[in-house]
Amino acid sequence: MAINGIQFQKGMSLAQFMKEYGTEAQCEEALVKARWPDGFRCPRCAHRLAYEFKRGATRYWQCKACRYQSSLRAGTVMEHGQLPLTTWFLAIYLMTQSKTNIAALALMRHLGVSWKAAWLLKHKLMEVMAQREADRPLEGCAGR
Repeated sequence: MAINGIQFQKGMSLAQFMKEYGTEAQCEEALVKARWPDGFRCPRCAHRLAYEFKRGATRYWQCKACRYQSSLRAGTVMEHGQLPLTTWFLAIYLMTQSKTNIAALALMRHLGVSWKAAWLLKHKLMEVMAQREADRPLEGCAGR
């Protein structure tokens, strides 16, 4: 029997994941790079220059042109969440590494959050994944 290439795709081990995204600062920098790969871009006027400052533990960017303030989580699925970025990143990792669906109860145990928080987190992530793939429906038959 031939080896199924899909089953043996290279992935990221949990140890490697923790090394790259194990701290809040690492997750924050990864999110900055993902949101603004070419540097900050104002969501309102698309200007490139901004002042960066912190209010409490939250980083903000204020556009130098229109003075619009934006945070790293603004406009994302994490916008109104109180969970740390490390929890969001680990939930994303666990959900995407599972070949079958992961239960909210399992997420609760792995993340150390309440069942209600795990359920909400899971459903928010499933919704964004569904929105992301909505314009690419599966079609056709395999092997033809």
